[in-house]
Amino acid sequence: MTWGWVGTRGTWANEAANFSMTEMTKLGVNWTAIALSALQDHPQATQINYQDEPAVTDTEVIWAIDKAHELGLKVCLKPVVNCANGVWRAHINFFDMDVPCEPKWSEWFASYTAFILHYAGIAQDSGCEMFCVGCEMVQTDRRAAEWRALISQVREVYTGVITYNCDKYQETNVTWWDAVDVISSSGYYPIDSWEERVATLEAFAAKHDKPFFFMEAGCPSRQGSSFLPNDWGLEGPVSLEEQDEYYRVMLAKIGSKPWFRGFMLWDWPAQLYPETEAARNDDYCMYGKPAGKTIEAFYRQQV
Repeated sequence: MTWGWVGTRGTWANEAANFSMTEMTKLGVNWTAIALSALQDHPQATQINYQDEPAVTDTEVIWAIDKAHELGLKVCLKPVVNCANGVWRAHINFFDMDVPCEPKWSEWFASYTAFILHYAGIAQDSGCEMFCVGCEMVQTDRRAAEWRALISQVREVYTGVITYNCDKYQETNVTWWDAVDVISSSGYYPIDSWEERVATLEAFAAKHDKPFFFMEAGCPSRQGSSFLPNDWGLEGPVSLEEQDEYYRVMLAKIGSKPWFRGFMLWDWPAQLYPETEAARNDDYCMYGKPAGKTIEAFYRQQV
């Protein structure tokens, strides 16, 4: 399960966050992706502000890792960059060739490398079993040389397992999977396309001698979301049944495939809504919802 997104300062390392993570383990979870966000101003900005508010503090990050380990979970630390103006990080992009007086890939990767290395050091010192070097950075994926250089630097400070979380439908477009230890992607596939996607992913996985899993996958409890599970802003009435059906189909289609290594389901916030309000909650979290029982039954059978 993914825990703590987006990682807003003051929402971790408190009683509510402790309760949240403890409740999450009741679903049979054995791994968690602790996900935090840093901001750059817009997609063409070259400075990532990872130590400023609203990002969580290092103390909060270490608290979350230690708490997860205390609860018997393995941890993937997942620092993510977002754009403060609301544009999705997949659109971070620059000219392929440097142009004077224009922002450059070299400038952005310098700042991104400092950001990632900072958290790689925390992952090493706190014993994280996995580290994710990036998430859904679609326009950056073509910059293979820069990603290889970044991962090489991460390996100088972090000795655990390294993954990269590509976006949905992008698994076959990344050319530098050999640089990481584990391949992961965001599995937000429509409920009626799982047959086709499983066939495509099985063929993809067969070409790589590496484990493959979904670093993200999930569906809001909202009518229509099973066909657009990645659209968190989709408008519609609450539907706990549609969320549950999505999970039932996804788990049945790919969950037990021998080449597929599992999920970091999206998502479980640090500050949970009251369980009595679950029937009115239309977000991804499955706390107190039928989907939670479906996931628990599947996880306990697998683990």
